[in-house]
Amino acid sequence: MFRNLQPVTKNLVILNIVVYIVCLIFSSRGIDLTNYLGAHYITSPLFEPYQIVTHFFMHSLSNPLHIFMNMFILANLGTILERVWGPKRFFFAYIISAVGAFLIYNAAGSYELYQLKQTLVQMGVDVQQLDYMLRENPQAITRTMEMAPYIDPYVIKSYTPMVGASGAIFGIMAAFAYLFPNTEMFLMFIPFPIKAKYLIGGYFLIELYLSIQSIQGIYADSVAHLAHVGGAVFGFVLTLIWNRKDRNNFY
Repeated sequence: MFRNLQPVTKNLVILNIVVYIVCLIFSSRGIDLTNYLGAHYITSPLFEPYQIVTHFFMHSLSNPLHIFMNMFILANLGTILERVWGPKRFFFAYIISAVGAFLIYNAAGSYELYQLKQTLVQMGVDVQQLDYMLRENPQAITRTMEMAPYIDPYVIKSYTPMVGASGAIFGIMAAFAYLFPNTEMFLMFIPFPIKAKYLIGGYFLIELYLSIQSIQGIYADSVAHLAHVGGAVFGFVLTLIWNRKDRNNFY
């Protein structure tokens, strides 16, 4: 399969794997690059503009299945789309889906973080000093949290970054489902094929449901479901626009 990969798809897979290995090496030496290269909310004191790009080459070090599944889908579906679109258009779709996922995920999380900050200000907390400690002195933050546990939600949300190429991958999946809706796909342990429009469409609906539950505080896990939804929406809309302009193309 690796020999048949298109150039952009192959380079993206290689780059993600190399970054993952580098992060593992640094982690073994006690340096967590996730805090620097993962995407923090734009209202977090730890946010840096370059994180908008670096975060979608990062993956969870504690869950190797995260990068495996993303790269497996990218290698399979990305190669097909790159053949259809060409390398430039495919790379553009990948980046737009990833950035779109960041924007939508950040829109909700940044507002929530802003509200937490305003609550602390009303309680008389020196948020500027708190933000300084978040950036420069994490040990002091730990001690402060022990003395004032009501700052926990703000600190945790400020510290927690988004990582992974999942937003871009969902954009690729949405594009594939639109262009090849009746392609039959197989899932492990399910002995019959499922058409792409049903399999990917159903997966999107599950992510949409979980993201709504997460926003409402009903369901919480470590997965950025809203980023998946954002990537799928941007990938689908971009494909829809391109397909309307290229009316002579039928896939």
